[in-house]
Order: sequence, then structure tokens, then C-alpha cells
Amino acid sequence: MRRSSWEIVDVSARPLRVPLREPFAIAGGSCAELETVFTRVRLADGSTGHGEASPFPAFNSETAKTSLLKIRRVAKRWLGRDASSWRTRLAELEEFLPSGSGAARAALGMALLDAWTRRAGMPLLRLFGGACGRVVSDVTITLGDESAAFASARRIRSLGVRFVKIKVGRTPREDAARVCAAVAAHPKARVILDANQGYGPAHSLSLVRRLRARGIVPVLFEQPAEADDLSGMAYVHRKSGIPVAADESLRGRGDALQLARGKAAQVLNIKLMKMGVLEAWDCALIARATGLGVMVGGMVETPLAMGAAAHLAAGLGGVSFVDLDTPLWLASNPTRGPGLGRGGVYDLTSVKAGIGVVPKE
Repeated sequence: MRRSSWEIVDVSARPLRVPLREPFAIAGGSCAELETVFTRVRLADGSTGHGEASPFPAFNSETAKTSLLKIRRVAKRWLGRDASSWRTRLAELEEFLPSGSGAARAALGMALLDAWTRRAGMPLLRLFGGACGRVVSDVTITLGDESAAFASARRIRSLGVRFVKIKVGRTPREDAARVCAAVAAHPKARVILDANQGYGPAHSLSLVRRLRARGIVPVLFEQPAEADDLSGMAYVHRKSGIPVAADESLRGRGDALQLARGKAAQVLNIKLMKMGVLEAWDCALIARATGLGVMVGGMVETPLAMGAAAHLAAGLGGVSFVDLDTPLWLASNPTRGPGLGRGGVYDLTSVKAGIGVVPKE
């Protein structure tokens, strides 16, 4: 029987370690080195796609080691299958890989869609809707002291970036001082707070009051309560008037629907690494259908995975917030292709096919 040019003939994965310039610290922990898995899918006609699994153990306990094992297990099941039926293949990943396997799903899904869009001769963003070719990311200030916050904000200002995301979760007094130091270094910054479950509602509101007393009003407060405390999330928004974003609270389609119905969040933080490409895409559509804003973010990732997420944000269009800055922490770049530019811009207009980013061999 004649082989289809869309047939998947090879799926491979390799681990990679990349040191960070400085630790990336959030309320749940930190990492000083990126452990990632580069994945490749090759079709019978030679079209090749690339993906990446970069879980952040401090975020959800998923590791690169377990992702690698899962990817290699699925690889055997995908051989000989039809890549042109890409949605069926993505749905299979949810069957083959249970919840808690978001990074492995993401890597395989990215690689499949990269190969598909390379074969079709179009950029990935067009598959997601093709709304625009450029998106603008914030840049993060991780947990540290006041002087570190000031220095980071000054660097961010020099990059021409307007949105500054500040990790919080120590004490309201300490964090208020850090935010004030950042604003002193970057007075025109639009501040996003991210507690990563490090605060409950009382501490989150205490921080907001301290900042308001100093004339600082954040444009967004991400995860200001524990993941399952949806009433607490809603309470923070109701009492502060600040939009709340769900990150750890959003683990799949069911959570997206529950957050919308309970008015527990005004923005959903969509991350490929949390749930894979198909479920992340569906969650973004649920947000749109229920009147919620969309934030496209990521873990600590290379420009390959961040580029795929930028294509999602650009393809969807009208995304409220973009948080795709972690390649700035890498001591070296293991990829080739477009990435985060001045002003926090991802300019994808030069990408003719696929993601446009490939691993260095």
C-alpha cells in the first residue's frame, strides 16, 4: 500500500539542560536551571516539526524526566498515523496522557502542528485564526528584595517594556516595598501582581490597600488565593475592583467553565505547558464565549515553546495580557529563529511556515 505523504514516520525526544542567568523564583519555589525536552515529529514527505516540554516543578510538580518518558511512550503509538487529521491526533494525546501531563502533551502537539503548518506552507498563527502578526509581552520581576526589584524594573524600562509583572507572596509589607521600588525605577509601568497561591484573600487585599495608599493601582492580580478557593478569588475582585486572573485555578476545560460560571476570575491564564495545545486552545475559546479576558503565558521555556504560545496569542487576537518573557533568563539560547524583541514584542510577520523557531543541532 502506498504511503501517504502525511504519515508520521518518526517521533523523537531528547533532554536538555540550560543554566539560567539568575534563579526564577515564585511563591512556590525557584529554579536555577531549565530542564527541558525537545521533541521532533517527521512526516513521510520529510516535513519536520519541533516541540518542547518545559514543566516547572514548583508550579505543578511535573518534571522534565517524567515528560520525556511519556513522550517516548506516545511516540510508538503515533507512528504510521495520519498527521493531516491533526485535531484527532491532538485529542489522542488527552486519551494517551492523563491530566498532569500538560508539558508532554504540549511538546507533541507543538511538534505535530509545526510539521503540519510547515507542510501546508503557512505560519502556525494562521491555524489559530490569523488575527495579527505581533503581540506584546510583559516582563517579570521575580521574588527578591527591594534593591533587586529596583534593578530589574530599571532593566525592564531600558528594554522599552511597559507591562511589569511582579511576583509576590512573602508579606504584604515586604511586597508593597518591592512594588514601590519597582515603580520608582519605572514610573510609567503598568503593574501586574502574581501571588502564585502564596497569599490568601486577606493578605492579597492588604497588599492592594498598601499600594493604593501610595498611589499604585495594579491592572491585574493573578492567583491571589489558593487554586481551589474560587470564592476567595471572587472576593478579592469584589473588594478591590482589580481584575483577577486564574492560573493555578485553571487546569482544564472544566475549570474554565467553573471559573466563568462562578465569576471567580475576569481573566484566564492560558499556558500550553499546563494542559497541552488542544485543551489550552479550547479554554481560550471558553473564555471568549463567556466574556472573560485571555492571558497567554508560560513556564520557564526556550523561544521554541514561547514562540508557539506567541502564535496562539497572535492567531486568537484581542488577547488581554501576554506573559512570554522567560527566555530572558536563559544563559544561552539553544534555538534559532525569532523571539522576544525590544518593547516585549514578538514579531511573527517574517515566519512563512510553522513556528519559525528550531533547536540548534
